[in-house]
This record gives sequence, structure tokens and C-alpha cells, in this order.
Amino acid sequence: MNIEEPVGAGLIRQWHVSDVLVDTRTAYQHLVIGKTAQGISLFCDDERQSTEFSQLVYHEALLVPALLLASTVDRVLVVGSSEGVVCRIVAEAGASVDHVDIDAEAVRLCAEHLPYGYSPAELARAERGEGPVRVHYADGWEFVHNCAEKYDVVLVDLPDEQDGADAQHNRLYGTEFLARCRSLLTPGGVVAYQGGCPTLWRNSTLVKCWRRFEETFPAPVYYGSAEHEWAFLFGTEEEVPVETMAERLAGLRYRPVTVDEAALRGGTVPPISLRG
Repeated sequence: MNIEEPVGAGLIRQWHVSDVLVDTRTAYQHLVIGKTAQGISLFCDDERQSTEFSQLVYHEALLVPALLLASTVDRVLVVGSSEGVVCRIVAEAGASVDHVDIDAEAVRLCAEHLPYGYSPAELARAERGEGPVRVHYADGWEFVHNCAEKYDVVLVDLPDEQDGADAQHNRLYGTEFLARCRSLLTPGGVVAYQGGCPTLWRNSTLVKCWRRFEETFPAPVYYGSAEHEWAFLFGTEEEVPVETMAERLAGLRYRPVTVDEAALRGGTVPPISLRG
């Protein structure tokens, strides 16, 4: 099987899937899990979501800056992120997690077939609410708008926003949803997002997401992974210097593999396209 992934106007990236483990249409998306040159990989609606080779770089870039920006990290809400990797990291960091995903079939297939993220046994415990992770199969929009709980980190990990398309997850990128996520924060809390790609010829969704963060939060923070193609955005109430993040990194209970002090100092500088 070959999957053609759109990566920009007039551009596609072709993935060769040598061994298809799952090829199904859930209630919400076309989901493929199979072996590529980057190991076992997850595709949703023909977009690569994660691969065995690079998933840790992605998930640490999404989560670790939030752990360093937040005043405390005891309770975390995760919206999306079907693989469950960030939930496992949060639990390893000593916090409890509410994991909300609209697509129960996708989450369960990921646990069954991906060698990273939830194992089937871990997911079963999380579905029962046993242990530090509790899984809720629900619409993220409805869950967040009806939520009466407070969280130190609200993390939203979705497929990229779709320009010119009526994708159901697009509404979770809007300022109304961002503001509602902000309202769930404890003092010193952080909203974390997968923001988009900083590459010049495919950065339109990142620019839009950054502008919304600037509109919604007094002190938005950018982190771009130098070893992946994605950038991550963090909404905070007060500016947290990168020196403070570096100091907190040394005391973090979870020990990241792909984020160190030098990466923090370089990765938190937004590209010119966002600073203009």
C-alpha cells in the first residue's frame, strides 16, 4: 500500500506501507496502521500522525515545555492524542490524567497495534478509571465546555487544522475553544497545542494558531522541534523565562530523552513568520 500525504499546496509525500496491520474507517476517520521505513506508523485520513521512529521527539516537544511552564503539575487534561503516549509520560511525571478522545475505536486499535503508547492492559485500566489515567470517550468540545474541573495543564493534540475543509476538529482550534480551555486552568496553568508546521510553504495553519494564542493568552510560548517538522504552542498567564524552564528541567520527575536545556533555548525562539 502507498499513502499519499498532502504536505502543502501542490505537494504530496508518499509513504510505502509494507505491511498493513489495520485499514479501517471508524465513525470519524480512515485509519491505517502499518509498517513503514520508520517502523510501525499511524495514519489518519492519509496524514501521518506518528511513527515508531520519531514519535518520542514529537510527544516530548508537545508535553515537556508545558510541564516546565506550569507552576505545578498535579492534574492534566489531554484532548485527542489517541496513542496515549503523552498520558503515559504525564503519569510518569507524577500527575493524574483525564484523557478525552472522540474515537474509541481508534484509541483501542492504537493500543492493540502500536508498540508505543498504551498497551491493551493499560488502556483497559484507564477505561475503568483505575490508576493515574482515566479515559473518556467523548467529543472534546462538549467535554471541555461542560467541565467543572480545574487542571494544571490542558493539552490538545489533534490532526492539523484543515484549510478550506469542514473537518469536525477545526472548531477545537478556534478562539472560543481556546478561551474555554484557558478557563479550566489552575493559577499558573498552561494550555498546550500541536500548532502546525513552521516550514514556509506549509505554515498557514501555524500562523493562524499562533495569532489565536496571541489573542487569547497574555504570554504565549512557542516551541519548535529541530528534529521534527512540527511546532507547539503554549498559553500562559504570566511570562516564564527560559532560564526558569531550564532550572525546572533538572528537577523534573520525568527525564526527557529529546529535550534538554540547549533545545529549550533554541526551540523557544519563534520563526520570523510568527514574529512579523
